[in-house]
Amino acid sequence: MAKKKEQSEKKHEAVVTKKSLAFFEKYINNPSPTGFEWEGQKLWLDYINPYVDEHYTDNYGTAVAVINPKATYKVVIEAHADEISWFVNYITSDGLIYVIRNGGSDHQIAPSKRVNIHTDGAFVKAVFGWPAIHTRHGGEKEEAPQLKNIFLDCGCTSKEEVEKLGVHVGCVITYEDEFMVLNDRYYVGRALDNRAGGFMIAEVARLLHENKNKLDFGLYIVNSVQEEIGLRGAEMIAHKIKPNVAIITDVTHDTTTPMISKITQGDLACGKGPVVSYAPAVQVNLNKLLVETAQKNNIPFQRQASSRSTGTDTDAFAYSNEGVVSALISLPLRYMHTTVEMIHKEDVDNVINLIYHSLLAIKKDQDFKYIK
Repeated sequence: MAKKKEQSEKKHEAVVTKKSLAFFEKYINNPSPTGFEWEGQKLWLDYINPYVDEHYTDNYGTAVAVINPKATYKVVIEAHADEISWFVNYITSDGLIYVIRNGGSDHQIAPSKRVNIHTDGAFVKAVFGWPAIHTRHGGEKEEAPQLKNIFLDCGCTSKEEVEKLGVHVGCVITYEDEFMVLNDRYYVGRALDNRAGGFMIAEVARLLHENKNKLDFGLYIVNSVQEEIGLRGAEMIAHKIKPNVAIITDVTHDTTTPMISKITQGDLACGKGPVVSYAPAVQVNLNKLLVETAQKNNIPFQRQASSRSTGTDTDAFAYSNEGVVSALISLPLRYMHTTVEMIHKEDVDNVINLIYHSLLAIKKDQDFKYIK
C-alpha cells in the first residue's frame, strides 16, 4: 500500500525542454494553412535536422526526416502540419470580403476575430465584422453567424482599394491568435490540431538522438500536409515511402467540457494520458504493442472507439500499399477548430514517451500479422 501511494504521488518528469518549448511556441504562432504549409515546414525541418540522417519534401510540401535511410524495414511516425483557414471568395463594391472554408473552419467563432490575409510577401490585416448588439433588436429572431453572412473588413471602402493591397480571390486567411501557457498546466493556441503532433514526433527524434538509441530499422518522421481537406498529404507520402509500420499521432476531443455527450463521443479528458484508438484501420497487434508499452513504462493512457474510421491520417496509411500495419495515438484537446485549443502539458510529455518507447519495442522485420 505504501509503495502504491508513493507511485501515485511521484512527480511528473517533464520531457519538453525550455529550448524545445521555445520552438513549439514559434511553430504554433507561424501560420501553415492547408495548401500553404511551407513556412511552417521550414521551421520544423530546421529544428529536427540535427537529430536525423537526412530529410526531404515531396511535391506538395510534406516533410520527411529519416533515421537509417538505407534500412529495408521502414517505420513511420506521423502527424499533420496544416491548419484550418479561409479563402477570399468575393469582394463587394464597397470593399467587404466574403469567404469560403479551407478545411473545417467554424463560422460561429469568426465574428470579431482578427485575421491575416496572405498576399504575395505580406499580410494584410482584417477583422471579421459583426453587427452591434444594439442594432440586432427588431422583434425578429436574431440571425446567427453563418457562412453566408460572415465577412471581413480590412478598412477599405471599395473593391479597387482592396485589390491595391494585393488581396484577390483565392488569398488564404488565418487567425491572428497566438500561443500561451494557461495556469502552468495547459498549452493554448490555434492549430494545436495538429502542429502539436509535429512537435511531438520531432521531440521523439530528439530523444533518440540524445539517448544514443540505435534503431535497426529505418525511421521516417513524417509531417504531412493537407489532412484537413481529406488526408491527402498522408495519402501521397504513404505511396512514396511504402512503410511496413505506421504510428500516427493526432488530436481527439476532451469530452469533459459542457455541451459534449460522452454517450456519443466517449469519456476522455486532458491530463489523463494519450488515447489509444480502436477502429478497423488500427491493426490489432500493433495496438497491443502500444498498450503493453504504456503499461510497462507506467505511462497513463485512455481508450477510444472510433467506429468505421478514425478520421485521421491513420486511415490513409492503413489502406495504402496493399495494407500498412497502422495505429493511432491521440492527444486529448479542448475546443477543437477554435483559436483557443487546449492541451495538457503532461499529455504532451506522455505521448512523446509512448511513441519513443514503442519504437524501442519494435524489432527488426517484426511481423504483426495475426494469421500466419
